[in-house]
Amino acid sequence: MPFPDIDPVAIQIGPLVIRWYALAYITGLVLGWRYCLRLTARPPHAVTREHIDDFLLWATLGVVLGGRLGYVAFYQPGYFIVHPIEIPQMWKGGMSFHGGLLGVLVAMLLYARRHGLALLNLTDIVTAGAPIGIFFGRIANFINGELWGRTTDVPWGVVFPRAGPLPRHPSQLYEAALEGLLLFTLLAAAIYAWRGLARPGLVSGLFMAGYAVARMAIEVVRQPDVQIGFLAGGSTMGQWLSIPLLLFGLYLVHRALRRTPVGSQ
Repeated sequence: MPFPDIDPVAIQIGPLVIRWYALAYITGLVLGWRYCLRLTARPPHAVTREHIDDFLLWATLGVVLGGRLGYVAFYQPGYFIVHPIEIPQMWKGGMSFHGGLLGVLVAMLLYARRHGLALLNLTDIVTAGAPIGIFFGRIANFINGELWGRTTDVPWGVVFPRAGPLPRHPSQLYEAALEGLLLFTLLAAAIYAWRGLARPGLVSGLFMAGYAVARMAIEVVRQPDVQIGFLAGGSTMGQWLSIPLLLFGLYLVHRALRRTPVGSQ
């Protein structure tokens, strides 16, 4: 099927231009923030609504700066060394999830230290809302016609304007479904059915491991970045970056399940 005719500019008023790409990130951050506010009402009440309100700006900076710098460092370092003026031009696309995760992690470390919070209590709430942002981010990738999948003959294959004449997997939509909707459902089940927030690190670990598994699976049909291509054994950069995320996530889950839930003693 042909790529839908979607204007990347959502609103234009004179010189003011607002793109769908920016709106998707804003929507994801706002909805994730609102969801995190709701979670502060659940035990162990270690993080307050005021903390989440205050942290929103920190999270935004972490996502944007970390995501962009991660893309520059992981995927096109040589290009941006030659064209440094293009580093802040994020409206052209080019954000790394792993870089954004590192950016938010640094923001949480600094914020928790500044306010005397237990780090895992903060990361559990923030990561619970993260799939909302991932969902809208992947939708933005699709609208931008970037990060497409490999060629395919499935009926829902899409001919992307910048990817040649052959239909390809809409891997951005697969990621929105798995890394966004499915992962959000898993974390919500852990919180509401298994008292996940009472086991510090459980939700954070499930998020990391769940994202890593979903990303590594989707990389099988996602086209690698042209400047990197395939790595050893047909693997991709996205898969390699997900391995430490998977291992650390499993460690956090194991550690959390071995401990008595807060408030059960």
